[in-house]
Amino acid sequence: MPYTTDQYEGMIAETITVQSEDGDRIHAYIARPLGPGPFPGVVLINHLPGWDEYYKEATRRFAHHGYIAICPDIYCRVGHGTSDDVAAQARAQGGVTDDQVVADMSGTAGFIRSLPNSNNKVGIIGSCSGGRHTFLVACRTAGVFDAAVDCWGGNVVQDAEKLTPAQPVSPLDYAKDLDCPLLGIFGEEDQSPSPEQVAIHEEQLKLHNKDYEFHVYQGAGHGFFYYDRPPYRQEQAMDGWGKIWEFFGKLLGN
Repeated sequence: MPYTTDQYEGMIAETITVQSEDGDRIHAYIARPLGPGPFPGVVLINHLPGWDEYYKEATRRFAHHGYIAICPDIYCRVGHGTSDDVAAQARAQGGVTDDQVVADMSGTAGFIRSLPNSNNKVGIIGSCSGGRHTFLVACRTAGVFDAAVDCWGGNVVQDAEKLTPAQPVSPLDYAKDLDCPLLGIFGEEDQSPSPEQVAIHEEQLKLHNKDYEFHVYQGAGHGFFYYDRPPYRQEQAMDGWGKIWEFFGKLLGN
């Protein structure tokens, strides 16, 4: 719901720890509206550049729109330092495992639902590698998430030669198990995923009769929401955010 000028606004944002389903406790950034709620929840999966300022700002943006929003640090076990340094260290180690990310996101969703002001609905969203993780998690966590948003997730369509011990299965192979509605936001000029890969992804969703909607933006490439970087495209980004608010609002109850 849009805010009106006479409406109270307030939020709290802080670093906390949450328990992954694998038993580990990891850092997470939470932003939530002040008030009794109940509020829907959103889990954000950070992109390859790391658990950075952009993702913490995005977390607060969701709270401003009335969501309990949490962004877990998927690189927490790697070590600590600047977000760039930790992300580089994670990449040097071959990246975090898919199994670990699934456990972290499922545990975070459970934490949201445990809060007294939760409405028991939780969505998930990520961009770049976080978009890939979003689709993977939504497919592998039946009954956990009520809606998922994949923003230009690369390697959802993952060729065999790109599989690794950390990523042993192409996310597309799990398409039949997708357990919630999916919104996909992509740039026509992107190469990861390319328009051809987006089309392959869509074919599999159609094949398995999944509830989804894809939007491919002309004049936009990879990362076109990132206002602090050259790929930013203001018109396409704002339209994409509008589709996110509409999608989550319809499915999560806000």
